[in-house]
Amino acid sequence: APVFCEPFRQWVLEDNFTNGRPPLEKVGVEFVADVAPYELMKLRILNGGHAAIAYPAALLGIELVHEVMATPLISKYLQKLVLEEIIPTLAPVPGVDFQEYFSLIETRFSNPEVRDTVPRLCQDASNRLPKFILPIIAANLEMQQDCKGLALVVALWCRLCAAAAEPKSEIALDDQQAARLIKQALLAKHDANAFLQMHDIFGTLCDNKIFAKHFGTWLTMLWTQGTAKTITQYMD
Repeated sequence: APVFCEPFRQWVLEDNFTNGRPPLEKVGVEFVADVAPYELMKLRILNGGHAAIAYPAALLGIELVHEVMATPLISKYLQKLVLEEIIPTLAPVPGVDFQEYFSLIETRFSNPEVRDTVPRLCQDASNRLPKFILPIIAANLEMQQDCKGLALVVALWCRLCAAAAEPKSEIALDDQQAARLIKQALLAKHDANAFLQMHDIFGTLCDNKIFAKHFGTWLTMLWTQGTAKTITQYMD
């Protein structure tokens, strides 16, 4: 039977071989002198993008990623976040237009045949965020740039952790640190700093006043006004 798959593919290899190499460029492989900039681009735009849409989608009860992208509130949030707070932290990559790359990622996320799920994107967040989101926040702060939207990603995650403990909640927190995350997220309802003081997750960001202020503002709004209104506020 025919099997649907996504048209997206990206294969970048460092052109450093000891005794020649196969002509893989004929089948779409891109040989480069240094893969690190390409990897960082992928981690921040693709993986960071996944995190950005996962937590609001879960809070809004959306199950599939292509349905998330069909929700203007979240897709517009992702666009603003990537263009204003993620791409500016990337050094130029030879032959790559970041906005074109992001458009390709949007198309990938929007493909209904992939049927990627929001619960999968939410898995293991205590391990994923320190790789995909927190370094971008740190980079913005180091460059003295805004990190409001990225702080909102973290606040959405915190609110999701707390939501998993609510009566009759359909949210299941799939994380090795689930019990701890829920405990700290519930404490953060009245003291936002309680969530940020998990030093093994947040590192030096624990004590950054700018990030903490944005996080606290968004978290309070999420508790009092809900997910949709909070994201709308960021968009305004």
